Amino acid sequence: MKQALFAISLAATLLMPAAASAQKLDLGKVKCGEWLKMSKDNIAMTLVWLDGYYQDEDADPVIDFNEFGKNAEKLAAACALNQDKSLGVVAEQLLGK
Repeated sequence: MKQALFAISLAATLLMPAAASAQKLDLGKVKCGEWLKMSKDNIAMTLVWLDGYYQDEDADPVIDFNEFGKNAEKLAAACALNQDKSLGVVAEQLLGK
């Protein structure tokens, strides 16, 4: 239980600075090249959102940081090679099941 509370507190703390510079991001419209040039906070928030979005509906509430890191690296590398493709399309190809 303490770990869950710590994780929630940490997530809230990490998201606070990004919330101050709130923006909207349409994954169907933003190009990979644009996404790679965003702030680290916005990239991190996008990665967290995508990780949750592509989890199985009945998946255990567990964050596998190793898998998360691997997926983040794969997405960044794919976006670097496909800067004119939409982030949503590239994410779906890599993370969709």
